[in-house]
Amino acid sequence: MRFKTLVLAGALAACPWLGQAQSFAPTVAPQAPTPLTLTEAWRLADSANPGLKSKQAQLAAAEGALDDARALLYNNPELSAEATRRETPQAGLPTERRREWGAGLSQAFEIAGQQGHRREAAEAALAAQRAEIDDARAQLHAQVAQAFYRVLALQQRVDVEEQALKLFDSTATAVQKRRTAGEDTKLDANVATVEAERARNQLEQAREQLLDARAEWANQLQLPPGSTPVATGDLADRFGTAYTLEALLSATDAQARLRALAARQDSARARLRLEQASRYPDVTVGLNVGREGPAEARERLTTVSVTVPLPLFRRNATGIGQASADWTQAQIERESGARELRAQVYTLHSRLQSLQARAQRLRDQVLPALVDNQQLSVKSQRAGQIGLLELIVVNRQALDARRDLIDALSDYQATRYALEAAAGWPQTANP
Repeated sequence: MRFKTLVLAGALAACPWLGQAQSFAPTVAPQAPTPLTLTEAWRLADSANPGLKSKQAQLAAAEGALDDARALLYNNPELSAEATRRETPQAGLPTERRREWGAGLSQAFEIAGQQGHRREAAEAALAAQRAEIDDARAQLHAQVAQAFYRVLALQQRVDVEEQALKLFDSTATAVQKRRTAGEDTKLDANVATVEAERARNQLEQAREQLLDARAEWANQLQLPPGSTPVATGDLADRFGTAYTLEALLSATDAQARLRALAARQDSARARLRLEQASRYPDVTVGLNVGREGPAEARERLTTVSVTVPLPLFRRNATGIGQASADWTQAQIERESGARELRAQVYTLHSRLQSLQARAQRLRDQVLPALVDNQQLSVKSQRAGQIGLLELIVVNRQALDARRDLIDALSDYQATRYALEAAAGWPQTANP
């Protein structure tokens, strides 16, 4: 009878694992009425994420600055008008009263190419803002993808823990019945009970982690409070994707963050030239017309004026110094940003290769060996060659291997999307 109990426990342990050598990413049943794919999650994040919306809102300021810079003249013309009431006393005659008026139009002209420098700076600033929006979207997609696969992995982890609890609960129940009948020892019953309680505790921990992961993911997607999104997809999606380090480093040159830093540097250089050109004074040309004199001798006046400030004391040293400092800072940020991204690509590429190799070994070597162990344990039970403790070790190894595979695939996906975001590689997902 003891052998029958062990055979039953071994059969329960073997059943969930017979197909693992062929499929290492089990399908998770939806746990909510509105499951989300990664593509749908990206769409929600693009439309609702406050950080991305803030970046997009700043685009209007850059576009407005460019509109002003593209104007025909940077300085607006000035229109002036004056009216004079003149009273002239006359000996023996009434005081003569007459009205005189004048009107004028003046325009300041930049003579050192400031208009072109201002337009160049505004165009580069707008390009930088658009690149920063692209970078913010890429980083957001990477974060959403990492949260998506974490939720997906924890959903599968809960599925594994539920199977483990069912397995050890069944074993503990069977052993307890045998213990009551006096056919199993108290040690066997205690071991089976402890394993069942451990499985129950691990299941609760996995559910708590899944709850936290879903809450974090819902916050990224700006879902209503209380929403519990369910990830729908394949944890092994694009597993084994080959990235050559040379291709990744080449793609880094066009990465959105580096494009933004390069555009910021170009804008800073144009502003420096603008400040340097501002040392030359603007020339103001004016035209004035008016009527003066008594009614019987009315005079029409037309005056042309040219005004040039003399740059003797203030030479715009403050503006030039600040623009020079901004340009130097932009150069430093671009160079350091390029170094950091390249170093990040090196590190993430090495980590991705390690994770891929580890997951591959678990799938192709460890899981098939555990399936064999499950089958061999059933035969050994029938032959009376192993006891309950050996059976529990085999079951625990199988469960641990499946947990390790889920964790490895989750880390693989998180690293893959981090690498693609760092290198500026196109991010894709199954619909």
